[in-house]
Amino acid sequence: MRCKGLAVTVLFILVVGCAPTPVREGVKIDYSLPVGKIEGNQFMGVRFPFQVSAPPSWQMSTEFPAFLKDLGYDEPDPRDKEQTELYLFNPRTQSSVQIDLTDAGRYTVFSQGLIEGLVSAAGTDSFIDELQQEHGKEIKPALGPTEPVSLKGVQYAAKKYATYTVAGVKREQGWIYAFTEPYQIFILYMLLDKDGEGDRQALTSILNSFEVTPKK
Repeated sequence: MRCKGLAVTVLFILVVGCAPTPVREGVKIDYSLPVGKIEGNQFMGVRFPFQVSAPPSWQMSTEFPAFLKDLGYDEPDPRDKEQTELYLFNPRTQSSVQIDLTDAGRYTVFSQGLIEGLVSAAGTDSFIDELQQEHGKEIKPALGPTEPVSLKGVQYAAKKYATYTVAGVKREQGWIYAFTEPYQIFILYMLLDKDGEGDRQALTSILNSFEVTPKK
């Protein structure tokens, strides 16, 4: 449920969208560096150049929060160096946001249209099948529209989401895929309707504070 459908779709379409010659220099990522620094409600990336703030009552961690496993997300393999950089979550409602960056490769040509196509394709049968395998065939997710997203320091970004109910609690599960030279950005979120509009406002605050900053 860690947006496997999006990952598969990205791999397929990036092959289709590859240029015959390199369009950028390869990115060398030093995985010996710490992910970043958390000071109060502020995160400053070290391994990747981004920053973000947590709203009041939310927490941040570079370690996988255990409750996400109960919500259907896969716990990263500890041997995998390319783990999610940052988790933001409301410990009371268990609403969460996951932020993950990786290099974009040398041959892929990005555009807003490509980004929106990838995001839209991720909300198809594979996503619905995963939900129904996890929660049963009675789960009938309603898919929202594919929308462009504005993120500070980001060239192209798009969002899609689905709403459904599990054990009487309404969920909104969304995914944002973005590109800014030379990084791919994945932002996954889940809002559990236990706090009215509070967590939705928190998500807006998080996305408004997110920024990719040039390396000095």
